Amino acid sequence: SLNPLLTFIDGYISFINDSGSGHRLLNQTAGHKNSSVRDPITDEAQLFLTSPLSTIFMPSFYTLVCLISVPLNAIAVVTFTRHIRPMKPAVIYMLNLACADLLFALLLPFKIYYHFNGNDWTFGPVMCRVVTAAFYCNMYCSVLLIACISVDRQLAVVYPIDSLSWRRPRNAVIACVAMWILAVAGSVPLVIFEQTFYLKGLGINTCHDVQYVDDLQGFYKIYFSTICCFLFFLPLLITAVSYTRVIWSLSRVPHGITGHSRRKARAMVMALTVLVLFVLCFTPTNCLLLVHYLQISTNETGSSDGTYVAYLVFLCLGSVSCCLDPLIYYFGSSQCQRQLTISKTDSFQASLNSQYKKLLV
Repeated sequence: SLNPLLTFIDGYISFINDSGSGHRLLNQTAGHKNSSVRDPITDEAQLFLTSPLSTIFMPSFYTLVCLISVPLNAIAVVTFTRHIRPMKPAVIYMLNLACADLLFALLLPFKIYYHFNGNDWTFGPVMCRVVTAAFYCNMYCSVLLIACISVDRQLAVVYPIDSLSWRRPRNAVIACVAMWILAVAGSVPLVIFEQTFYLKGLGINTCHDVQYVDDLQGFYKIYFSTICCFLFFLPLLITAVSYTRVIWSLSRVPHGITGHSRRKARAMVMALTVLVLFVLCFTPTNCLLLVHYLQISTNETGSSDGTYVAYLVFLCLGSVSCCLDPLIYYFGSSQCQRQLTISKTDSFQASLNSQYKKLLV
């Protein structure tokens, strides 16, 4: 998912007075904002747009993530759809998460080319809006689906009997559809509003990197604050509470036979691993996003530029989540391991039978 989803990239346009008149140097027409900006961005913002951080490090990191996550998640999708039976709720959630991660990774080539090209968007304004919205959508959908998986794990471990009526495939499908609808609805404004701006001084068309001050202090501040609260911090709270209860419940189970103790230990380790990765991959970027808009609303341009750089670094690091999720699918799901083992055994047996028949001919 970011986005990783991720990506929340909102640039900075500073307040610059035109000969002391108090007007901001933004090219605007009556009732309509032109997408051409007369370089009213700060020196720090210009430095970032031309620095190795944004033109070498970020696209290189995204390239590595893309090369790893696309095949891993593609294999996960094929595995869940063709080899895992029956389709239990946990499998349905993980299939949807694999789809969200795969879509996120497939969007990375657009951002990779954009950054390698000196932050110059060449695919047109419509494609910029679509890619930006889809990027956010898949990232937050991953967050919501991870929260669903945590609730499902809590019900299975803490309420194994009472939750049987709730933990049905049909309910899991309904929950996944609802999560996708929420993620899509949350990204719609990014499709509606202009995301590309031409900077004459640098000679580049930026995509979602530069926005008008009025928009950043007005709509985008409200929009991203709402998105962060309802599509990240609320799922984060749900995920933290759910996995904490899972770990607490498993820790209170008395030690039994060796196999049971080993399964319990693995379940506790996986619950803790998922929780830690969720916090490390998504929390820094969303916290920095909120701080960024708070600083912009108080006209702290210099501070917001520093926050922006830190935000981008954590954003890159957070995109690793779409590479790690497929590994968690396998090592964290006994059903997945069991079904894949059976599938490999059947394939091997079929191959032996085929070779045996050839020998008899």
